[in-house]
Amino acid sequence: MPLMSIVVPCYNEEAVLAAFLEECGRVALDMHVAQGLDFEFVFVDDGSKDGTLAALRQARPAGEGCRIRWVSFSRNFGKEAAIYAGLAAAHGDYVALMDADLQDPPALLPEMYDRMQTIGCDCVATRRSNRKGEAPLRSALSRAFYHIINAFSDVEFVSGERDYRLMRRPVVDAILALGERNRFTKGFYGWVGFDTEWISYENVERRAGDTKWSMAGLFRYALNGIMGFSTTPLQVASLGSLVLFATLIVAVAFIVVRYVMFGDPVAGWASTACIILFVGSLQLFCLGVLGQYLAKTYLEAKGRPLYIVKETSDE
Repeated sequence: MPLMSIVVPCYNEEAVLAAFLEECGRVALDMHVAQGLDFEFVFVDDGSKDGTLAALRQARPAGEGCRIRWVSFSRNFGKEAAIYAGLAAAHGDYVALMDADLQDPPALLPEMYDRMQTIGCDCVATRRSNRKGEAPLRSALSRAFYHIINAFSDVEFVSGERDYRLMRRPVVDAILALGERNRFTKGFYGWVGFDTEWISYENVERRAGDTKWSMAGLFRYALNGIMGFSTTPLQVASLGSLVLFATLIVAVAFIVVRYVMFGDPVAGWASTACIILFVGSLQLFCLGVLGQYLAKTYLEAKGRPLYIVKETSDE
């Protein structure tokens, strides 16, 4: 039978794992009977500090045609590393990526598979049609991020898109072939191409536990995405420098003409201070943008592994 791998990154998800296994296992058994698919669940424990790993050790398959595998990191390396490790460990002809908090409804999986077979697409992705239950500030910042990154990047980012998607093996292999360390998987989906079909659904709140994403973490994640898929900030910094240079040429010409025609009036310290502060701030901004890209280059050049595995179920 064809094999479908379900990759599930986990970080402190002990409270919701039992519910996830029950609901997702039921869907897998139904699809095993109806579509003739075998399933493997590939959980990636991203250095959890609760009982997530213990729960994975004790987890049992839902029934015939299902098996459970897991990979445990030596510490928390972040969701991007967990996604990469899960995709690398998956053996399936089809690979589904979803979160353990049940905000990605497992009940959509049969529809995603049927649509893939009917249309013949390479990937079926999901997006939220609304942000019901989410904090207003968080929603506003998320929408702003998608506007900004789509304005800066050549890769298309779909507002409200989730990591929850079903992919054929060639799509997974293409994503794994991108060996960069500063990963932003949402951008990889669009960059590698392939035919993608979209399914929308209403936002679902976490079944248990709290979100692991702080505002600071989301800001760093968004900044990593912009830096990883656009050089526009560098171009903006260069353009700003050119505009400032042109402004200074005009200002110097004005001062010279005024001196020739009217002499040298007393200059005010306030205007001088403002000009110095403006020029210094712009220089620091441009240096900051260059520093961000230089930092990414530095991390890539070191070539450290994305993660370190402490133990796996395969052992």
